[in-house]
Amino acid sequence: MCLAFPGKIKQIDNQIATVDFDGIEKKVNLTLVEAKIDEYVIVHAGFAIEILEKTEAEEILNKFQ
Repeated sequence: MCLAFPGKIKQIDNQIATVDFDGIEKKVNLTLVEAKIDEYVIVHAGFAIEILEKTEAEEILNKFQ
């Protein structure tokens, strides 16, 4: 089973983003989406697969607190 936890893009270098997952930063490949800094993404196997609206991402994050 997979759990989709939104992460916020902090930095982009070519197609590799630094994404913040509640204080844990990971490198994520952006080749499958056209994401920008400060957008929220869902990641699977190191690739961003979906961009979330800020309100949707915040709603999901609030459920984990």
